[in-house]
Amino acid sequence: MNFFIVDDTATIRGMLSNIIEEEGLGSIVGEAADGSEVDAPTLAMLGVDILMIDLLMPIRDGIETVREIAPSFHGKIIMISQVETKDMISEAYSLGVEHYITKPINRLEVMSVIKKVSDYLLLEKSLHNIQKSLSFLTKENRNNLPLENARLSRQPSFVASAKGILLELGIVGKTGEKDLLDLLEILHQWDMEGNRELPPLKELYELAAKKRLGSTVSPEEIRKEGKAVEQRIRRILQQVLEHLASQGLTDYANPIFENYSSKLFDYTQVRMKMLELEGKKHTATTRIDIKKFLHALHMETKVRG
Repeated sequence: MNFFIVDDTATIRGMLSNIIEEEGLGSIVGEAADGSEVDAPTLAMLGVDILMIDLLMPIRDGIETVREIAPSFHGKIIMISQVETKDMISEAYSLGVEHYITKPINRLEVMSVIKKVSDYLLLEKSLHNIQKSLSFLTKENRNNLPLENARLSRQPSFVASAKGILLELGIVGKTGEKDLLDLLEILHQWDMEGNRELPPLKELYELAAKKRLGSTVSPEEIRKEGKAVEQRIRRILQQVLEHLASQGLTDYANPIFENYSSKLFDYTQVRMKMLELEGKKHTATTRIDIKKFLHALHMETKVRG
């Protein structure tokens, strides 16, 4: 990843550069002390993937700079600031800012934010490459494909969209991610065959088990693995709930929190988890409506795909 850092404090620029290079997160291809020194053509020429920019600067601040470059800059933007007013943060998000890093600079926070943004950028590039490959199929050839092949040709886009959403939900690489992807693919196939109602959860879990183990295993092994799938799904949904609640605590206007919290969960569940994370209330493990979660996640993936 290529980084460009904009901050009116040389010490901050130096700290960020050291973290990025020492942790092997990418290369610093440019720096500036003010937003007035930054323009989209220069960023494009340098091949900048991630722009890290201070919110408050003496001549042109971060918001004004982002507004100026947004139409032409296709990389990701991370805002750096001590200021955390809701209006400023909301405007930054509306202009395409991906994440905030707060001052004083914390190495672990910087690493975490950069890794999330980098992973998302890599996923976007992967999706773009898939779509580019599929575009080689002419409209005439697509129309002549058998129905099953046509379904398969659309599948990579759906899977890539699903992975992008799971990345936003903070569960990529977690135990249960593969199970969740398998369930989404099963629901996608189910939907394409004209079914509108979700099958029973037990059936879904056993279909996911069969997808993982193969169709030659015994019914008893399928049932056993199906129960294991259910347990992994319950655990990973709890992790999603905690991730969204923590996002909401950090910034109630966070677009990921706003988009997913009410779609995937009941509001009271999210609110209770937020209170628990703040240490204001201790709650037992929340029982999540798994069918609602899967249905909403499937619909969101369809829209993205």
